[in-house]
Amino acid sequence: MMLLALTHAELGATYPVAGGNARFPHYAFGSVIGFTSGWVAFLGALTVGPIMVQTTLLYASNYVSSLTTVSAGRPVLTAQGYLVAAALLLLFCTINVMGVRWLAETNKLAVLWKILIPVLTVVALVMTSTHEENFTAGGGFMPFGWKGVFLAMSSGGVIFACLGFEQAVQLGGESRKPGRNIPVAIIGAMVVSVALYIALQLAYIVALDPSNLSNGWNAVSFSGKAKLFGPFAGLATALGLGWLAVLLYTDAIVSPGGTGLLYTGASARLSFALSRNGYIPGAFARLTPRRTPLFAIAVSFVCGLVLFLPFPGWQELVGFISAAAVIAYATVPLSLGALRRQDPGRPRPFRLPAASLIAPAAFIVANEILLFTGWAVVWKLIVAILIGFALLALSMLTDSKARALSLDWRSAVWLWPYLLGMAAISYLSSFDTRTPSSIPLLGLNGPRNELTFGWDVLAVAVLSLAVYAYAIRSRLPAAHALALVGDPTDESEAEDVERRRGRRLPLLEHEGQDDADHQEARKRVGDDADPDASEPLGGIGLAEDSAQQGRRHNPRLV
Repeated sequence: MMLLALTHAELGATYPVAGGNARFPHYAFGSVIGFTSGWVAFLGALTVGPIMVQTTLLYASNYVSSLTTVSAGRPVLTAQGYLVAAALLLLFCTINVMGVRWLAETNKLAVLWKILIPVLTVVALVMTSTHEENFTAGGGFMPFGWKGVFLAMSSGGVIFACLGFEQAVQLGGESRKPGRNIPVAIIGAMVVSVALYIALQLAYIVALDPSNLSNGWNAVSFSGKAKLFGPFAGLATALGLGWLAVLLYTDAIVSPGGTGLLYTGASARLSFALSRNGYIPGAFARLTPRRTPLFAIAVSFVCGLVLFLPFPGWQELVGFISAAAVIAYATVPLSLGALRRQDPGRPRPFRLPAASLIAPAAFIVANEILLFTGWAVVWKLIVAILIGFALLALSMLTDSKARALSLDWRSAVWLWPYLLGMAAISYLSSFDTRTPSSIPLLGLNGPRNELTFGWDVLAVAVLSLAVYAYAIRSRLPAAHALALVGDPTDESEAEDVERRRGRRLPLLEHEGQDDADHQEARKRVGDDADPDASEPLGGIGLAEDSAQQGRRHNPRLV
C-alpha cells in the first residue's frame, strides 16, 4: 500500500486538482480510462460515507436500542435510526459545502482522537499484561501460511484500514501549498497508520492470556459487548481496564464519523472531476462562492439516503463496492509512468525516486489485492464498470458536452486484456473458494482452484507487467496529454488567493473590472482565464487555452 501511496504523492503534488483519481488517468490515457478509474473511485467513495454513518449508529444502538433492529439476520436502521442517519449525513454534507477549511478544522479533531485512543490502548495493554510467549503459541508466526496473510489483507479488513490516503488527492484543488502539503499528508498518513496498527497488533498479542490460545488463534473469542465493539474492548474488560473499555466503546462511535465526513466530500469531488472531464452533466462541476461543488454534494447526500434503506443483501453489495474500489488505485501508477514521459518538463515538488521500478511494482500490488478479494468481487466489479459505460453512453446521447467528447479508444486498448485477464485468473484461482459465486445467465461458477496458490499470484504479477508495458506504449501523444492537463495549479492557486484576501476572487463576474483584487487574481492564476467563466479561474475546462498552457510547461513542444 505504501507503493501506491507514493505514486499518489507525486501526481497529487504535481497536478493539484479536485478528484485526482479520475483526472490523472484522463490526462495520460484519455476519456475511456479516465472515466473507468473515476467511476470506480466514485462508487467506492460514495458508499463509504453512508457505511460509516450506519456503523456509528450500530455502535450507538448499544445505548439507544431504538436506532437499529435485526432483519434477515443482519442489523438495519429503524425509522428513528433512518432519521438520525439522514441528519448526520446532512451534517457531513453541510460541513463540506462550507469549504475545505471547515472540513479540515473539523477533521482535525477527529484525527487527534483517532491517534490518541490507539496510543492509550497500546500503552495501557502493554503496561498491564505482557506474555511474550504468545508470539510462539498457537502455531507460532503465520500459523495459516502466506495464503492466510493474503486472505486477511482483503477479507480481514487490513487493506480497508489502509485506505483513505487518496483523500488528500481528491481534495487537491482546494489545498493550500499542495506541492508540500499533499505528499506530507499522504506519506504521513500511511506511516502513522501502519505504525499504529503494528503497535496495536503487538500489544494485543502480548496482553492476551495464554490460556485463550490453548486451541489456537482461530478459537479466540470474547463475550458480552466485545461481540459488538471488538476484541480490544473485550481484552480491556478481561484485564480489568474498565475505563479503557469505555473509551473504546466511545471510539467505536466517534471514529467512523470522521471517516464518513471525509469520504462524503471525496465522492462529491470525484463527481465534480467526472463532470470537468465531460463524462457527466456540467451541473456537477458548478461551484459555490466557497469553491465547493454544491450540486455534487447534494447528489451524494441523496444517494446516501438510498443506501440507508434496508434492501435485502444491500450491505453485501455496498461492502463489495468499497473493497473493490482499490482498482482505482491501479490506474495511478500507470498514469505516473505515462505522464513522466508525456510531461517531463513540469516541476515536480515531490519526485518519486526509482519511479520506473516503483510504478510497475505498485501496479502489481493493486492487482494482487484485487485477486485476494476473490472471484465474487472481481466479476461484479467488471459488471459495475460495464454499467458505468452504459451510463456514459446515455450521457453522450443526452448531453451536448458529452457528445463532443473524444473517447481516445486507441489509448485505452490495454483495458480489455487487463480486465479479461484479471477475470480469467480470478476465476481459475485458489482464493475465496469457500464462497463460490456464479455469473447469472453465463453460469461461470468460480473460483475453480485450478491455478493453485502461488501460481495464481505469479500469473497476476506477469499479467500486470505485460499490461503496464502495453499501457505505457499506448499512452496519449504528449501534445494531446498536455492539452488535457492545461495548468492544474490554477485550482489550488485561486483557492490560495481566496484564503489570503478573504474574498470571492475565483469568479470574476464583472467584465472589465480592473481593481486591485482583479489584478491580484490574474497575477496569481494567469492571464489566459476567462473572467466570465463559471468554473474555477483558469482550470482544466479552458480547452482553448490548454494547449498553450501545456507548451508553456514543455518548451520542446513549441
